[in-house]
Amino acid sequence: MQAVLVERFGPVESQRLAEVAVPEPGTGEVRIRVAAAAIGFVDGLKIQGLYQTRDPLPFIPGMEFAGVVDAVGAGVARLAPGQRVLGLGLRGALAEFAVYPETALHVVPDGLDLEQASGLLANYTTALYALSEIAQLRAGEHLLVLGAAGGTGTAAVNLGRLMGARVIAAASTEAKRAFAMTQGADLALDYTRPDWRDTLKELTGGSGVDVIFDGVGGEISPLAFRSLAWRGRHLVVGFAAGKIPALPFNIALLKGASLMGVDLAQVRTREPQIHARLVTLLLRWFAEGRLRPPAVEVFDFADFHAAFAAMARRNALGKMVVRIAPAA
Repeated sequence: MQAVLVERFGPVESQRLAEVAVPEPGTGEVRIRVAAAAIGFVDGLKIQGLYQTRDPLPFIPGMEFAGVVDAVGAGVARLAPGQRVLGLGLRGALAEFAVYPETALHVVPDGLDLEQASGLLANYTTALYALSEIAQLRAGEHLLVLGAAGGTGTAAVNLGRLMGARVIAAASTEAKRAFAMTQGADLALDYTRPDWRDTLKELTGGSGVDVIFDGVGGEISPLAFRSLAWRGRHLVVGFAAGKIPALPFNIALLKGASLMGVDLAQVRTREPQIHARLVTLLLRWFAEGRLRPPAVEVFDFADFHAAFAAMARRNALGKMVVRIAPAA
């Protein structure tokens, strides 16, 4: 089978497709014929050896995927060949076949194609955990989503709308802002303008923002924190801008505000019951049509470099997805 095989840490551009053996499922494991693999910033860091933990070389990158069950190992009772599934693992998704524990797999809701399904778990679980469990977003509150056109930002816009918040989508281009509006945002904001905080104040009726969902970081984050309402909550989700910002603590004191971190990997390890509950809830909402299908940009397997490049340039709309095989 073909797979992206990382034999040496280095730029994504230096990695190539290679021919490797088809993996065999062991006890409690399931082999997936991968239809699509969604990629994120963590995948790019892992390939370069820049993530906080290093995968053992050689390895096949890609953590998020959807496909069709191809074979099952001994003891697998819940899944059978031919079922459409999605999952989130440590690695291995950028390949024609991959093996994962049955416990890591979920049946794809009706109404989602496999490319959409591949970009569901990481983004939507992160956003739902952040908004519901950490910030405890309430109906009628103002939610500012920084980087609203990206994969996680789009999920936050969708979920904020479902939870009854007034969603303000902040993005750097007209195309991204227009896209965020199609995803359910009530208002859009250009945070590259020097007067954007004045505009934000007007959009909130002078009260400020109740919750900020921030996957951008960089210079914009401390400015956004200053725009919080009394007892506002700023969710730190990632640093797509590439720079980790610093914050004067006196601003938090003056606003009674909170800075809250969100790391899905930590949630899965430290709060597995909450994580499982949120995944079940999300899949039900998609099955019921309460959440719209995830927005994705799809690239062919041979063009996986282009998917990573689009993500790195931050000009993507929705989640970047690599099509491994035609959907079954």
